[in-house]
Amino acid sequence: QFVFKLTAAKQQDHFFQAAYLEERDAWVRDIKKAIHCIDGGQRFARKSTRKSIRLPETINLSALYLSMKDPEKGIKELKLEKDKKVFNHCFTGTSVIDWLVSSNSIRNRREGLMLASSLLSEGYLQPAGDTSKAAAEGLSDTPFLDLSDAYYYFPDSGFFCEGNSSDDDVVLKEEFRGMVVKQGCLLKQGHRRKNWKVRKFVLREDPAYLHYYDPAGGEEPLGAIHLRGCVVTAVEDMPDSKKYDADNILFEIITANEIHYYLQAASSAERTEWIRAIQAVARTGK
Repeated sequence: QFVFKLTAAKQQDHFFQAAYLEERDAWVRDIKKAIHCIDGGQRFARKSTRKSIRLPETINLSALYLSMKDPEKGIKELKLEKDKKVFNHCFTGTSVIDWLVSSNSIRNRREGLMLASSLLSEGYLQPAGDTSKAAAEGLSDTPFLDLSDAYYYFPDSGFFCEGNSSDDDVVLKEEFRGMVVKQGCLLKQGHRRKNWKVRKFVLREDPAYLHYYDPAGGEEPLGAIHLRGCVVTAVEDMPDSKKYDADNILFEIITANEIHYYLQAASSAERTEWIRAIQAVARTGK
């Protein structure tokens, strides 16, 4: 996942893997800019915004960035949802401009767009979601959008998106009609490696979903794994398994769209039961 390819002049292919979708897109965007500069006989400079946008010399983008990240007085990082995806540790374009106005960094929202575009171009902000990405690629009047549905994040904030880059398939109400085949608590690997969470899992036959819940309670599931066409296998060895005392009780689910999930059973026998049950549902469920 999140791989991009760079083909050299001698037709040598180099593959690089980013940590998440937005990081991959940022690399691709900057490499394309570098290639464009080289083809035009120009020197590639990442921080070229000040001249192109006529940013005043008195503005220190690095200091401004640190102020924006201040835990108490900076921009609040939120969990936002759009297009059936959940964006963690991010904020809207409107909140950025609001903050710049309230901190007296700018005189009006037009100046705010110029300043925010500079922060975006120089890597202090990153676009999250199709709307802000399209603007950053030049498909809008300004690289930065003063909109409540345009999302951005700090590059070192721990941002991740659920729904297309790690954990959760969208859970629809109709998915709960299926008969329960197996249920119980498992230890599931989260979005970040080493981020293991105990979850209650319920395996349904039709449609083929493995729903997971907060073990402390709650009727609504936290998410689901679509099992139709998936591959499930035992995992005998993987990084950190010994640290977590998980040898011989891990199994992996690879969905039809190639998302990988690692789960830990309570015992080797319990792992075998889960694998057999999931394999049966993957073949027969919708």
